[in-house]
Amino acid sequence: MEEKIYNIGVEATMDVIGGKWKPIILCNLRHGSLRPSDLRRKIPGISQKMLTQQLRELEESAIVSRKSYNQVPPKVEYSLSEYGETLGLLLDNLCQWGTMHVSTLQNKGEKVTLLEKE
Repeated sequence: MEEKIYNIGVEATMDVIGGKWKPIILCNLRHGSLRPSDLRRKIPGISQKMLTQQLRELEESAIVSRKSYNQVPPKVEYSLSEYGETLGLLLDNLCQWGTMHVSTLQNKGEKVTLLEKE
């Protein structure tokens, strides 16, 4: 396997949690376990295929844990792993900054709505 070289630490962070959907998935999981259907409801723009792909990548990176229940119909829940919980402060800061940014845009007269306050 070829050695990965990062110029600064944030590159390594973004390599794992970067992209459009992963930070949103992680922020939704930071308060507890959710089933894929719950995540789909909380993230209206994501397709089932994309959600599954992103969850698998986060699971491969040991950021998210997947728990399967042996029942009919099958039940699966995702949560932050112990390692993923080390992102807690970072995720909280991202969410808080986003809330502040929406307020800043609103104060500038832009039409923007935040449905779920942190």
